[in-house]
Amino acid sequence: MEISIITLFPHFFDSIFSYSIIARAVKRGKIKINTVDIRTFGVGPHRQVDDKPYGGGTGMVLRVDVIDRAIESVRTNKSRETVILLDPKGQVYDQQNAEKLSKFEHLILVCGHYEGFDERIRKLVDFEISIGDFILSGGEIAAGVIVESVARLTPGVLIKEDAARNESFSETPQGRILEHPHYTRPDIYKNEKVPKVLLSGDFNKIEKYRKEEAARLTIKRRPDLKKS
Repeated sequence: MEISIITLFPHFFDSIFSYSIIARAVKRGKIKINTVDIRTFGVGPHRQVDDKPYGGGTGMVLRVDVIDRAIESVRTNKSRETVILLDPKGQVYDQQNAEKLSKFEHLILVCGHYEGFDERIRKLVDFEISIGDFILSGGEIAAGVIVESVARLTPGVLIKEDAARNESFSETPQGRILEHPHYTRPDIYKNEKVPKVLLSGDFNKIEKYRKEEAARLTIKRRPDLKKS
């Protein structure tokens, strides 16, 4: 899996991809992450990447010609390559989207900033994704979310690949349900006890308990997920 991130702030990612699962996946060659500085493709001696919006208004708008050149610089024309615009107007991201994106060989993530994009940029991409109904200053945090969620589903990234199949929002015969609760030591803390079944050693009972708890939590907290 290769991921190219087109951004005004390539060094933003130096820290967040230097730890934990992503860092190990990169080191082991399971994923490759490239950052592309939009200013490299800017116009004129000052590498201008944005301009005032036609018709007036506040803020600055990213230029279509600049973003087009940035995208073309990382295209490989592989059959399993896709370009994604990170934008609050896009489809709200979920685990099903992550599973879909994990099937590609190359993801190109376009991060916006300032007031927004020239509308014609939308014709240069395959998907538009939002990570929620709120506004951020730019797409870098959203790109980090997508990289993390997709990388976990890439074969060989997680040491125990079953872990990704048993997490919240994974597909099950009952629908996409929440994960069951977890407990560890101490057995009793402030008069709250670990459920006895988890201490029983009876793995059939434990599995039954976990499935029941997952279903109960889903109905209580996210009934929209469970199949009728």
